[in-house]
Amino acid sequence: MKLPTYFTRITLILMLLAGILSGCAQGDQTQPAGTKKEQAEKSEASFPVTVTDDAGNEITLEEKPEKIVSLLPSTTEILFALGLGDEIVGVSDYDNYPEAAAQKEKVGAQDMNAEKIIALQPDIAFLQDYHAQNHGEIIKQYEAAGIKVFIVGSQTSFDQVYTAIRTIGKATDTLDKADSIINDMDKKVASIKEKAKEVKDPKRVWIEVSPQPEIYTTGKGTFMNEMLEMIGAENVAASEEGWVKMDEEKIVSSNPDTIITTYGYYVENPAEQVLSRSGWNSIKAVQSKQVFDVNSDLVTRPGPRLADGAEELGRLIYPDIFKK
Repeated sequence: MKLPTYFTRITLILMLLAGILSGCAQGDQTQPAGTKKEQAEKSEASFPVTVTDDAGNEITLEEKPEKIVSLLPSTTEILFALGLGDEIVGVSDYDNYPEAAAQKEKVGAQDMNAEKIIALQPDIAFLQDYHAQNHGEIIKQYEAAGIKVFIVGSQTSFDQVYTAIRTIGKATDTLDKADSIINDMDKKVASIKEKAKEVKDPKRVWIEVSPQPEIYTTGKGTFMNEMLEMIGAENVAASEEGWVKMDEEKIVSSNPDTIITTYGYYVENPAEQVLSRSGWNSIKAVQSKQVFDVNSDLVTRPGPRLADGAEELGRLIYPDIFKK
């Protein structure tokens, strides 16, 4: 069974010194806060800017990127959330959110269409670890063509995603919007944790990210484990590390109260498949039919919708507490 390729992450608020600014403005109450020309000059003044990517490379951008290529669905989501949809000229073959991403030029995935990417002439290309490790010569071609290359690593926690959003915001002159996104996510997380205080009897949960015959789950060091902790649930695979293959006998013996699957986008009726498995009828979750499928992108893709994923898990596992 081939696993989905989407696996492939606090809050810093910029405060305006309103009191000082208003005091300075008293000398000329009729002067506007900033003309379009002044705002443009302010934007230009923030460049050149130097950012460090997840591979440790320092990238200096002389001007705000006007054309962007993204080879990761998560980065594409971040870029759209930052209001950069018009600047995106190429995306990976797997980009599916937001809807506008599907209309963008597809430029490959782990195997990139280097010729097409160079022809698009982006100012910056956001690539993944795999590209840095396996396509060094192609990356040199991009750099020779004047394309800045930013390597985005694998995020495994909300904090890492916040850092990624902010770094991309800095590179694209959208730092204020990046901080706003992070703030919104963090507020939602705080609300989730507050509701979780109502949980008196924590449920034991089995997360299944691929079905039979090779059943995989998520242990510690993954978004889903962090989300279960957030909502006051217990991951029965919490002693495992990362994404791991599990033996069915061990799964059955763990006897979870709830089973969550994440592969409904490529397996029909995943809950029914689990409920009908031979030897699983002794599991509490199967007996009570507490088996649910969740949108994989919400709970595994390191982007702005992660907090929504945590909310969805809460509604499925504790419907009385996490009501819409």
